[in-house]
Amino acid sequence: MTIIEQGSGTAPDLIKETTTQTFVKDVIEESKRQPVLIDFWAPWCGPCRQLTPIIEKAVRAAKGKVKLVKMNIDEHPAIPGQMGIQSIPAVIAFVNGQPADGFMGAVPESQVTAFIDKLTKGMPGAGEPDIAEILKEAEAVLTEGDAATAAQIYAEVLAADATNIAALAGLAKCYVTTGAIEQAKQTIAMVPESKRNDAAVKAVQASIDLAEQAKAVGPVTELEQKVAANPLDHQARFDLATALNASGKRAEATGQLLEIVKRDRKWNEDGARKQLVQFFEAWGPTDEATVEGRKRLSTVLFS
Repeated sequence: MTIIEQGSGTAPDLIKETTTQTFVKDVIEESKRQPVLIDFWAPWCGPCRQLTPIIEKAVRAAKGKVKLVKMNIDEHPAIPGQMGIQSIPAVIAFVNGQPADGFMGAVPESQVTAFIDKLTKGMPGAGEPDIAEILKEAEAVLTEGDAATAAQIYAEVLAADATNIAALAGLAKCYVTTGAIEQAKQTIAMVPESKRNDAAVKAVQASIDLAEQAKAVGPVTELEQKVAANPLDHQARFDLATALNASGKRAEATGQLLEIVKRDRKWNEDGARKQLVQFFEAWGPTDEATVEGRKRLSTVLFS
């Protein structure tokens, strides 16, 4: 599974220190996702101090196409020894788990930039496309029913971009799925007012509203008994639909609301149809229950 590691700076994990123990994870494994530069240095090395700000600036300018990992050879001599590094600074580029290129010495900024450009030539623009793929993966995981893993992926995207609307909505949806409504509300509250009309945000807000309604209506069996005793008790039927939806019984919930629409379209200021529309919003436009529900609603309204 592809995830974003949590960073601690303005550009998460673009630049970090590594050790003998973490080298495989930080360099070998990470280079299978995008190129990684390993900078071998030591505190006593003057040219290293010259190169550090140059290479860090170039890596940040690449905006996620490449990462920089630094290794102090005095503290961790094993890896540079195995790689035959005899003088520093030495920068080796790893791609797909293997050394691909490199340079030695405190080279000028233009040379470092050219080195990175050559290394990343043909790669898609960094950041956005990768995050888009990760968001798709999180959504797929959530659809499969693993809300905990999906929440972890969304949280890691937010560690890289705290304002990512899709990730905020996705994380809130995970909370709704697990019944953690307060956490869902807190997450959605982080969405700027100007983005509240985003389809994903509106869908989660609808899910939160429905979940809160469901808390107040009582158990399904009691409501079913009320409706059976008095089929014209539209409020009981309305509450039953809300409870059925909360139980994941979308087709049944749709059926109960449609029954109200058939019997009394004007009841509660068209409340049954409005609730059904809120269901569709919460479920999403491509959900099978939404598609089928819209067909059934059209049949009732226009027959």
